[in-house]
Amino acid sequence: MCCSRASTIPSRWSDIEARSRGMRRVIYFVLALVIWILLTWPFVEGHLDGQVFLAGIVAAAVVAVLFQDVLPPEHHVFRSPKRIVWFVLYVPVFFYYVLVANLDVVYRALHPKMPIRPGIVKIKTSLTSESAITALANSITLTPGTLTVDLTDDGTLYVHWINVRSDDVDEATRMIARRFEYFLERIFEEP
Repeated sequence: MCCSRASTIPSRWSDIEARSRGMRRVIYFVLALVIWILLTWPFVEGHLDGQVFLAGIVAAAVVAVLFQDVLPPEHHVFRSPKRIVWFVLYVPVFFYYVLVANLDVVYRALHPKMPIRPGIVKIKTSLTSESAITALANSITLTPGTLTVDLTDDGTLYVHWINVRSDDVDEATRMIARRFEYFLERIFEEP
């Protein structure tokens, strides 16, 4: 009796793992297909041709298979509707700051005196999860005029800034990171 029961435990775990893996593939497939459609829609004159849609299905299937294990262990964050809402709210905020930073960099590049004061500043984040810190570092890097150069284990980021306005850690953190941290904390860290 004991042996038969013990042999079913690994089977149950492998069943759960297989279902989880299958669900991830489905989620990745749907996300990749939606992204494919959104990216190709403007170029197909308002209607999706069967060949384009089939190519999207094939590409989405390849993405689903190849990237099923890419998300870190904290990937469960997108299973919560509340976190998904925060993510949806974060996207336009992120794009707003990217737009503002683009305009700032263009201004500095085209200005006759090129008013820049480049340097590396230290930023201390209040985020604790690896996913949240990674998202913050990537958000900073994707914002023109800033580039995350290094990240330490204690959550300190070193950022190259095109126009250093403050060498103070708290002030630099407020100017560069706080606008993203508010949302990322709610997406990745709130229970």
